[in-house]
Amino acid sequence: MVFYNFEEYDDPTLYDKENEQYMPELPFLQKWASNTQGTIIDLACGTGRITIPLATNGCKLIGVDIHEGMLNEAKKKASNLDLPIKWVEQDCTKLNLTTKSNFIYSVGNTFQHFLTNQLQDEFLSSVHKHLEISGIFIFGTRFPSVEELLQPSTEEYWRTYTDSETLQIVDLYTISHYDSLNQIQHYTTNRKYKNNDGQIVDEKSTKISLRYVFPKEMERLLFYNGFEIIAVYQDWNETPATNDSYGLVYVCKKISK
Repeated sequence: MVFYNFEEYDDPTLYDKENEQYMPELPFLQKWASNTQGTIIDLACGTGRITIPLATNGCKLIGVDIHEGMLNEAKKKASNLDLPIKWVEQDCTKLNLTTKSNFIYSVGNTFQHFLTNQLQDEFLSSVHKHLEISGIFIFGTRFPSVEELLQPSTEEYWRTYTDSETLQIVDLYTISHYDSLNQIQHYTTNRKYKNNDGQIVDEKSTKISLRYVFPKEMERLLFYNGFEIIAVYQDWNETPATNDSYGLVYVCKKISK
């Protein structure tokens, strides 16, 4: 089994084209950040999609990611804005930072990248070690709904966007297969680039595997690793979670040394 699957992130420019303008987490995290003293840690920060806006709003941040290419793109963007963010290339399951924080967060459904029980525990242990007592950890993950897990294994239309450089229309399609025994969804994303006449002129595919965790399983997992769940929402607008949710946002507090 491949524990770290980076294919979706090997082209940081493409990642930003598809994700940089999408920041539903920002107002919620800014609210928590405004009440936090000291340095905030963004785990699996990628190209700084949330790190940079928070720093622009005056927060002191450390951005951590294992992917050198994504981190280099983040450094370049922060440098262009003259933002004093500290960027650290480290594995988030084996963090070794020289500071502790009152507030750590991880966005982009990062938790789903840890595909085994051991990796989930190592990640949460790393977070716990770098939080002050009563410090806050916030992260989001997809809800393992029936609709999400039992998608057909045929190519399904997802969404369309316009390439900011070429102005080509890009249609995104996905193919998925859920491995029930390991609770892992294997995704293929197909991108179809069209010219002005609507003809497909290029195609690109990437693969990624994501672990799903059920809510009661997550409760036990967080408690075992020294966290108290303060709140659970289905989105970053603080909407209460329901059986029809597509996502889960956890607000946790460190409760043990």
